[in-house]
Amino acid sequence: MKAYFFVSALILSSATWALDLGDLLKGVGEATTKKSSAPASNLSDQDVTRGLKDALVEGAGKAVSTLGRTDGFLLNDKVRIPLPESLQNVESVMKALGQGKRVEELKTSLNRAAEAAVPEAKTLLVDAIKNMSVADAKAVLTGGEDAATKYFRQATETKLHERFLPIVGKTVNRYKLTQQYDRIAGTASKAGLVSKEQANMSEYVTGKALDGLFFMIAEEEKAIRRDPLGRSSEYVRKVFGSLQKR
Repeated sequence: MKAYFFVSALILSSATWALDLGDLLKGVGEATTKKSSAPASNLSDQDVTRGLKDALVEGAGKAVSTLGRTDGFLLNDKVRIPLPESLQNVESVMKALGQGKRVEELKTSLNRAAEAAVPEAKTLLVDAIKNMSVADAKAVLTGGEDAATKYFRQATETKLHERFLPIVGKTVNRYKLTQQYDRIAGTASKAGLVSKEQANMSEYVTGKALDGLFFMIAEEEKAIRRDPLGRSSEYVRKVFGSLQKR
């Protein structure tokens, strides 16, 4: 019954990378490592660090370039951002009331907002790579298949949220339905009808955008670990290839 009143209130109230990551990281590996003469079976700290950094550059770069463009989220079933659950429940009703176009516009705007925000991740991801210690690199290398992604998330998520939120808000707040949703959902959240995470559209989309970004980074990381020999970097092939021989 409470959910019905929330739905009714909502309905009634309605009338590419700018810079290439590789360029940004030019010299990152060289500044901390030099080509080692150690054989592949006896990897040096320099080899491990350089190989890990090269892999992170490749994986993070591809994830950002894939998502940070038109339709990067919208046409990707794995990361497409849906309406908040409380809106999904009334989508068919709103369409029946002739508001179908507005609903579709809002759904598109959520994903466009995420696509606009993702390129902001590049500098923070670069900083995380630059600040990676030898100990971090070794832990990531021998960790699970998403160990690098977890490192990224721990090192950057809070700052990424701060960067993403105003960009997302600028896009989604153009829609009157978003403003109406925020007002009603905020009240409903206090009554326990809507989760805190879904009480504000900008916060909701920002969270989903971050989930999508880290999901794609994890997918790229898995691909590198499974097929290191297919990578362009000598150090990636050498370091990750050594793991497959164990």
